[in-house]
Amino acid sequence: MEIPEKLYFRIGEVARILGVATHVVRFWETEFRAVRPEKSASGQRVYARRDVERLVVIRRLLREERYTIDGARRYLRENGLDGGAERVDRATALRDALVAARAKLTAARAKLDGRGE
Repeated sequence: MEIPEKLYFRIGEVARILGVATHVVRFWETEFRAVRPEKSASGQRVYARRDVERLVVIRRLLREERYTIDGARRYLRENGLDGGAERVDRATALRDALVAARAKLTAARAKLDGRGE
């Protein structure tokens, strides 16, 4: 399965790449945490390349290797393809950004109150 050299794909493009209907892509999106498309300003699903790559694996597992949904989830989890590490990294980055923002706001407030001179 050839994935075009792009960073982002719309659901119709993903469905064509996988050779399935768009409703199948939406169903897999609800069943597998590893696939989380963003929403564009117009509300369309926009899949990152890593999402498409994971969907290719999911399609192979379900259609060719005849895994069940639970079996495919287990396979993804055991092989580090479920996106868990990315969520942890993103959560850590967001937490660090919030802590830094809080420190800046606290310093600004102290300066405004006349305590930080």
